[in-house]
Amino acid sequence: MCESCETGIERLETHRSTQPHIREGVDRRSFLAASGALGAGGLISTALAADDAGMPPAPREKDPARVRVVFLYPPAQVVNDGQMEDSWRPHHWFTWPGNQFQPETQQEKFTEVIRQIAGRLGVKAEFAPEAIYQEAKATAWLEETRASKPDAVLIVNFWNTLSKLTLQLATEAAPTAIVYHPVGSNHQLPPADLRKQDGFYYIHSIENWDEIERGLRAVRAKKMLQQSRLLRIGPSAGAAAVEPLLGVEIATAPADEYNGIFDAIAIDDALKREAMAFKQRATRVVDVEDDYFFDAIRAHRTVAEMMRRYQADAITITCLLLKHRKPCVSFALNNGNLVPCGCENHLDGTLTQMLGRWLLDRAGFMHNPEFDTSENRYFGAHCTCAVKLHGPEGKEQSFWIRPFFHQLPKTPALDVQWTPGEQVLVAKYLTGKNTLVCWKGRVIESPASPPTGGCATRVLVEIDQLRDVCDMYSGTHPIMFCGNAGDARRFRAFARMYRLTFEGNLA
Repeated sequence: MCESCETGIERLETHRSTQPHIREGVDRRSFLAASGALGAGGLISTALAADDAGMPPAPREKDPARVRVVFLYPPAQVVNDGQMEDSWRPHHWFTWPGNQFQPETQQEKFTEVIRQIAGRLGVKAEFAPEAIYQEAKATAWLEETRASKPDAVLIVNFWNTLSKLTLQLATEAAPTAIVYHPVGSNHQLPPADLRKQDGFYYIHSIENWDEIERGLRAVRAKKMLQQSRLLRIGPSAGAAAVEPLLGVEIATAPADEYNGIFDAIAIDDALKREAMAFKQRATRVVDVEDDYFFDAIRAHRTVAEMMRRYQADAITITCLLLKHRKPCVSFALNNGNLVPCGCENHLDGTLTQMLGRWLLDRAGFMHNPEFDTSENRYFGAHCTCAVKLHGPEGKEQSFWIRPFFHQLPKTPALDVQWTPGEQVLVAKYLTGKNTLVCWKGRVIESPASPPTGGCATRVLVEIDQLRDVCDMYSGTHPIMFCGNAGDARRFRAFARMYRLTFEGNLA
């Protein structure tokens, strides 16, 4: 096993697998559809739809993330009657946001939007029946919330003097929190202990629904990952384990099992039709014989069968030495349909693909990085780039099919053409280092080969505001996603909420 394959695995803790179930109170089909999980493993391209033998199994059932939502503010009559529990009570004084803010109306608006966002993401939002402003009721809500063990709390604070209470609830009620504090409901600087502290996501903005969604996406991602299983296929099987921070279960299987399944698949007429239908989708085919297309479909079916056997949500394989059995085409198809597949049995890269699947609902391109130091540009190349970079329902990139670059036999790999000007992110989760990296930039082109080398798909990127592009290097197999600065903030939200060091060029 190569050094990169082993990175972090020794830090994993042995784990006995469990089978999750959907709790009562959430319609499972509605949840799966909203979360993007329904059929995620089965959205294989129409070229392969005639025979479902190569389709990965439907993902294992998962519980939705649960978030308890509470609003903090006193009703106007309480303030007018001098009953608010703060120092301004004798003066019947409305602190910021003032007596014209209409907090009840604002609560109705926020509640409706939060319900919509949560429903779209498949998150279960549980709202407190009324706003809280008294210490006794806050204590009761805190105790009840702790006992119910939600995945996070969302606290919307409409009252300046309730900031300390906000901090207490954010840090004591659940494993993490989203704190929304509208501009104009705070006086002077936002409280430093809310603004700077890790462990929750603090939002101080003007009616910023996107930021609330970023926080909820982070909660969903963590919940889904800790119910996911990654299958690693290498020279031999090992003990089951769990990645400590993300909670992803790690299962292993020997390459001999993969090879045995592949070798048993007959090349019949149906398989040939699938292979030729896929071949016809390419803009151009360069030096790849039809027999290797047949092998690509055999590999696709083998990947599906291995995932079915191990009930895996994602897979990574020591693939370089599989000869004609390499799964390059299968991985490209699966990644485009939100079934993360990672090259070379690499843990960090595949976990990053899994994280991006839930934060962005898009495929990630695992690649090896290179650097044009004269022009200060970033270059990524590899053999398993998805043709659908904007989600299963998004547009398909044009692509060539050409041989795998490193060695014979000449198995097919995709040379995907990235869109010039496309905004992209280069991300990587570093197992055991509690670090999440995310750099934003813009595609220049997909350079031809020659003059460039590398691998089947190549993409040249201008990284934003980075004096020395080599400074972004974080090791092998980072992941490139289509995404803008707002998408990068989803990664930052996840890092803040789950106490990761965040590195990158996001302002």
